[in-house]
This record gives sequence, C-alpha cells and structure tokens, in this order.
Amino acid sequence: MSAPVDALGALLSRRSAACGPSALFWQLLLGFLCAGYAVGAALGWGSRQLSVFMGDFGLSAAALIAAVSCFLYARAVGSRFRPAWLLFSFSSLMAAGGNAVWGWYEVVLGREVPTPSAADALFLCFAPPAIVGLLVLAKRPVTRAGWVCLALDAWLIGGSLLTLSWSLALAHTAHLADAEGPSVARAALSLAYPLLDIVLVSMVLALHFRRVGADRSAVNTAVAALAVTVLSDALFTSPLLRQSYHSGQLLDAGWFAGSLLLAYAPWGANRAADNAVPPPEVPQSASRPVASSLAALTPYLAAAVCTLGILYNVIEGRRVDRVVVLTGCAVVLALVVRQGIMLVDNIALTQELAQKENHFRSLVQGSSDVIMIAAPTGVLRYVSPAAAGVYGRDADELVGAELSSIIHPDDLGRVVHEVRRFLAAPPGEEPTTRIECRFRSGTGDWLNVESTVNRHQGGLILNSRDVTERVRLQAQLQHNAEHDPLTDLPNRALFTKRVRQALGGRRAGDQGTAVLFIDLDGFKSVNDRLGHQTGDELLVQAAHRLQQSVRSGDTAARLGGDEFAAIILGDGTRDQAARECQVHEIADRLRVTLSQPYRIGGGDVRVAASIGVAFAEPGISPSDLMRNADLAMYRAKAGGKNRVELYAPQMQAEVVRRSELSARLRTALRDGEFALLHQPVVHLASGTVAAVTAQARWRSAQGILFTPAEFLRVAEDNDRTAELGRWLLEEAVAQAAERARAGHPVPVTVRLPARRLLDKGLPFSSVEALLTRHGLPSGALMIEVADSDPRISFDELEQRLVALRRLGVRIALDGFGSGYAAINALRRLPIDVLKLDRGLVDGVVESARLHKITSGLLRIACDLGMQSVADGVDAPEQVLALRAMGCTHGQGMAFSGPLDEYRLRRALARGEFPVPGTGTGRPVLTGGFTRSGGSHVETTVPPT
Repeated sequence: MSAPVDALGALLSRRSAACGPSALFWQLLLGFLCAGYAVGAALGWGSRQLSVFMGDFGLSAAALIAAVSCFLYARAVGSRFRPAWLLFSFSSLMAAGGNAVWGWYEVVLGREVPTPSAADALFLCFAPPAIVGLLVLAKRPVTRAGWVCLALDAWLIGGSLLTLSWSLALAHTAHLADAEGPSVARAALSLAYPLLDIVLVSMVLALHFRRVGADRSAVNTAVAALAVTVLSDALFTSPLLRQSYHSGQLLDAGWFAGSLLLAYAPWGANRAADNAVPPPEVPQSASRPVASSLAALTPYLAAAVCTLGILYNVIEGRRVDRVVVLTGCAVVLALVVRQGIMLVDNIALTQELAQKENHFRSLVQGSSDVIMIAAPTGVLRYVSPAAAGVYGRDADELVGAELSSIIHPDDLGRVVHEVRRFLAAPPGEEPTTRIECRFRSGTGDWLNVESTVNRHQGGLILNSRDVTERVRLQAQLQHNAEHDPLTDLPNRALFTKRVRQALGGRRAGDQGTAVLFIDLDGFKSVNDRLGHQTGDELLVQAAHRLQQSVRSGDTAARLGGDEFAAIILGDGTRDQAARECQVHEIADRLRVTLSQPYRIGGGDVRVAASIGVAFAEPGISPSDLMRNADLAMYRAKAGGKNRVELYAPQMQAEVVRRSELSARLRTALRDGEFALLHQPVVHLASGTVAAVTAQARWRSAQGILFTPAEFLRVAEDNDRTAELGRWLLEEAVAQAAERARAGHPVPVTVRLPARRLLDKGLPFSSVEALLTRHGLPSGALMIEVADSDPRISFDELEQRLVALRRLGVRIALDGFGSGYAAINALRRLPIDVLKLDRGLVDGVVESARLHKITSGLLRIACDLGMQSVADGVDAPEQVLALRAMGCTHGQGMAFSGPLDEYRLRRALARGEFPVPGTGTGRPVLTGGFTRSGGSHVETTVPPT
C-alpha cells in the first residue's frame, strides 16, 4: 500500500505545484487592487474630481464585476447553491446601480444627491437578496422546531443589535430626522439603512455555524465580503461620519474590497481549494465541540449584550427609550420561547436516548455473541450474559479477570502481537481487526473463538463467538480433501505434497529418499469374480498392512484404484549401494506382506504386488520422481508381476522410444506406410492352397520395418487398434476381390482381437456392406478370433459372431490350446476352424507330452466336425507328425512365409506346394526366407 500512496502524494504535489501559482496570482492581484484603492482614497486621489469619480463610478464598477462574476458562476455550476449566487449577483447589481446614480448626480450633473433619491431605493434593495442568499447557503433545518429556533436566533441577535444600536446611535439619528423636518420619507430613510444592516448582520451571525460542507471556501469568502460591506454601511450610518462624508473617502475602500471579494469568492476560492494538497486528517474532537458551543451560545450572548446595554443606560441615569424597552422585552420573550423549545427537545432526546440505551442493552444481553470490554491494563470490565451459554462461565466470574488468563498459552503471543499492531495503527485506516484463538471454557476445555476487536477509551471491545464446530468442520474437510475416503490413507495430492517436502529443506541433498509405487496384481479379477464390495474390503486390509509396514516418519498413500505408494525417507547415509539394497529389502518385505492371503467373507482371497522403486536425485522434481517409480512399477508388471523393480534410466528411454513410435504410427495409415502380406494356408494331404492369411507390415518413412507384435503393442497403448483393424479388413477384402477377378478365387483370413469384434464401430452390417462393395462372396472371408482377455463378455461375443456367420463369414478360433477360455469358447462360440497355437506345434515332434495333447485337441476338432489349421509349421517333420494326427491344414515356413501380392499370385498360379512324405524335396516357393518363424515375426517386405 505504501508505494501507491506515495505515488498518489507525489501526483497531488505536482498538481499543486502546477496550479498553485495561478491561484496565488489572483489573490495577489486582489490584494493589490484593494490596497491601491485604499491608498488612493487615503490620499484623496490627487484631485477633487478624480476622488468623486473613483468614489462613485469606481464602486459601481467593482459591484458590477461582482454581479457578473456571481452570475457567470451560477450559470456554469449546476448545484443547489445556484440560486444563492444569482441572488448575490442581483444584490451586487443593485449596489452598482445605486453608485452609478450617485455618480450621475455628483460627477455628471455636478450637484448634491437629493434625499431621498433613486440611489437610495437601489441601495435599499442590496440587503434583501443577500439575506435570502445566505438562507440558501445555510444548512436547512429538518423540523418545524428547527425553523422556529432559526428565526428566534436571528431575532435574538437582531433585536440585541437593534437595542444596542438604538441606545448608542439610532435614537440620536431619529431625533435629528425629526428636527430637520416633518418628512416621513427622510426619517424612514435614515433608519432603513441601519435596520437592514442589522438584519443582514443577524443572518450572518445566525447562519455562520450552519454552513454546509460543500463549497466551504467560496461560502466563507462570500460571507467575509458581505461582512466587510455591512461594516462599511454601519460606519456610514453613524452620525459622526455621515455628516462629514463625501465620495472618494477612505470608507469607500471597504465597499470596494467587499465587492471584489464577492467577485473572487466563487472562482478563486474554489480553485485554490481544488489545487491545494489535502492536509492530513487530524482528529476533530477538539474543534467540533468548540464550534458547537459557540453556535449554541451565540443567541444567549446576544441577549446578554442587549441586557448589558439597557443596564448601562439605567446606571448612567439616562432615560430608557420606549423602542429599547419594547425590543428588549421582545428579545427576552424570544429567549424564553427558545429555551422552552430547547427544553422540550432535550426531554424528547433524553427519552429517545433512554429507549436506544434499553434497545442496545437488550441487544447486548440477548445476543448469542459474547461482548467483552477490556481496560487498557487488560482487565475485563464488562462481559455480556451470553458468556454463560458460550463459555460455560458466568459473566460475573470473568469480570475483573485478566484477558490473558482465558487465552490458550500457545495463542497468547500471537494475540498480543496482533493487539499491539492494531492499537499502533491509525483508527481511520484500520477501525477493527479480527483475532481467532482458543478460550478456556468452564469445563476446562479449549474453545475456538473468533473475536472482532474495536478500540474503546484506550482499551478494547471484543465481540466473540464460538467457532469450534466450524474449525472442526474445516479440519474434517481438509482431511477429506487430502485423504482417500475408503482407506483413509493420504491421497495423491497429499502424497505429492509430502514428496515435495521430502525433497526440500534439510533433506534436499539426501539421495537415500525413495518412492515406492505399488500395484495389486489380480485385483481386477477379484472385482469381477467376487464383486466390488469384496474388492473394497481387500483394499482396506491392504492399506492397513501398508500403513503398519512403514515407519512413523514415512508416508503410505492410495493413489487410486489398486495403486498405492509409499515414501521412505533417507537416513543420511552416503553409501548409495547399501541404501538401495536396504530399500529393496524393505520393498520386498512389503511385497510379501501384501501378497499374503486376505480373509474376507469367510474365505481367503489372494493377490500379488508389483512394486517399482525410484530414488531421489539432486535437483529432481516431485513429479519426475513419482514418474520414475511409476515406470519401475510397470516394468515389474511387464516382467512377470509379483516382483520389485528398481528404476533405471533406460526405462525412461524406452518410454520415449515408444512415445516417438506412437507419434509416427498416427500418420502411418494416412501416409500409406502399411503393406499387406499374405501367408498361404496349405492342405497337408495334397499341398493345395486352401486360403491365405492377411498380415500387416509397417515400413516407416525412415525405412524401419516393424513386426506386427511391435507396432500392435504400441497401437494398443494409443487406441490405434480400431483404425488399424479397419484398414486391415478393408485392404484384405479389396485384394481378395481383385485376385478372384484375376482368376485366383482363394478365401482370405483376417485376424482380429475379440475386443475389436465387440467394438460398436465395427457392426456386422459394415462387414456386409464391405463385401457387397467389393463383390467378394461372404464365404471367401474368414475371421480369426484372437485374444483370450478374461474381461471379454462371451455373451456379447457370441451374439456378434452369430450375426457374422449368418452373413456367410466363417469363424476360426486362433491360438487354440493356450489360454483359459479355449474350452468355454468351443462350448459357446460358433466356430468353423480351430487354429492350433504355435506353442504346441513347436514341440510336437520332440515332446511326447505335447504330442499327446496336440493329438487330443485335433481329435476334439474332428469329433466336432471342424477343420484344423496348425500355425507355425516350419519343419518337414512337423508336417508328417501333424498329418498323422489328423490335422487338415497348416501354415508356416515349411511351405511359404508371408508373400507380397506378386509372389502370392505366382504361388496361386502354381496351385500347390510340395508336401513332405510325397516324394518331393524342399519347398520351392518360400518367398526367399531361410529363417524359421510364424505369422508374427519380423519379415522383409519383398519388392513389388
């Protein structure tokens, strides 16, 4: 705040410096003109004619300037004081006219001014508009009694001045007027001037303390101008000066200065006030009472002056004039009436004050908040009755006690510091403050109390309320925001905060701090088999075991699902190898603990734990450390699960490589970087080609050839399987249709994951539309169902395959002999062809056990009326063994590897492959391959 305040102060100082000289110039000019006129009048202006001219037309010009100035200001400023300045303008205009008429007689006509004359009429019109203008500028009373008091105050002042003036001068003036002749006009004119001046002075004094705050400087200057004018009029009406007065005397300088002051008032005074740097605020407790006292005593002082004047005449033995007696009686009567009104007002105010005090007392005593008043010494002087309900302590018990005695010792230092700071601050800047601390209750417990503190006679007023429940609720909400609702372990946000704290402060250089990421292997199957309630109970027990296994200074957390984490703080050892070994042992013990059977619902439930460990490094961020532990945990799961894996930098390199590969895969389909190969499926008895299996290969723009296993793994990680599956199916059908039109009608087999078949983006109607668009018979397409994901719903898969089979599409079960769902698939799914897993074919010759298993599976296929295809037939011995077992078809390097379209058509034109055991030698159409391998090994794409 200090910088903006300093800047504002500097700005105001610059404005004052820029505009100040202008206001000072006009003030100096005003003083110079008034002083010059006074000096000229005192010296007689050098000649009689010039003296008369300046005494008449000089005053007329000054009054005319005042009239024009007030008129222009009234038109420029549209405030509620506009009528006042118009009245001042009219008043000055009357004065200008009177002086002009006076000058016409004395300067132009060269003779004395007659009495009465038009000048007298104009001069008499000066006071009434000025009096009304003062009423407009004054603060208006809001009640009838206020208006009556205002009128009485004006009469008290005016009557007192009239009494005093009549005793001293006006009575003599009236006698002189009677002596000069019986002219009523002359007598009235002699008394009119002083009487109007008395009224004007009365209004000035009565309204002096009722001015409003707006345009204060302009109003003060205007009042001063009228006061100077009235003073000059009073001197003029005195018999001593009036008899010897002639135009151009020093008395005219008073009228001249009053006119110029009135002309300057609306413009120069306001400009000076606007340009002045506002003074610092000072307490007005001293000035306000003095001003109020003077305002209240002014009428009584005036009455006292009136009384003293009458007593002076009596003591001197003079005869008291009837006017003085009547006026004095009227003043006394007005004083009595005013005193009665004030007495009635005081009674009403006293009653209102008593009502407000009772109302305030009721509010304080009935308030649910505790109101306490503490003396500057800290002793409680007042405590509201609400203390009994809030604190459980009687108010009388607390009165007289030290405020510090009921504040918790741990909070006392903070409270004292805040109170000292608050009392040192200026009241205008900080009227209140808020303090929250703990108070001792009547039962000895500590209550959380929030207090609003105000100043009171050097001490404090505390408005306090019990916020214990709010504090508890806030603490509970904070706990809920940072803890897992199921296990009550810290959640990811709090765990990240703890990791940040462990990496900072005095532990910043400790590389022994380690973060463990834990994943429960098999938890998904527990949820699927036993339900989510059992899964939740397992998570609760696992969280309890984890919490019991870590040290008190370490943190165990649940990140979400079946993922947990723990931070093991370093012990300051410098032997990093020993520390890694120690943490690895801790993680392994934790893995064993979490892998123990869980007793749930009267039975045992088993899961395993895969744990990744990452150690802190100098300058590592919390997010990077947690990412490293996460990578190590996924490496543990990929390495066989139920194991502990330490983070190594190559893990991050592998992630980067796969991320780059995934980014390139996004544009591979669009840029046509995929190629489609086909591997023949051969009849083992005749060697004829019964079908071809479509396989995708990806040669990137950089010339790198990726095998299906590699890019399909990346595609699955990035949800590209659907797009790749659509491309594979469409391309295989399109090429099969072209081969059929070229005279090579051979069925094509497309391998699709089971979850892809359940994708709503591939309905059976789209397969039908695809076959119709390319003109391929439905019987020429076979779909190999791959994947044995236990999450696959057999009901949905069965419905989808039945719909495809109704179209004429044949269904093959890929990987038969591996996976847990083979028998269930045979029982539920509409299968036409069984494709033996290559794991059975590889050892069918060497292993008698595998030989029997494979023979049994082939017998099942034969009994069910299904064809059988052996995948990965690479050696002639395997061909002989499989054919002897009853296998009908095979594919592999014993016949041919995957072929491009050109070589495939050559093989189809030949019609058959040499089959071992029929007198033929080595295969002749192998596509140039000499390595053995199955359908998903790396294969060079032949040139087209």
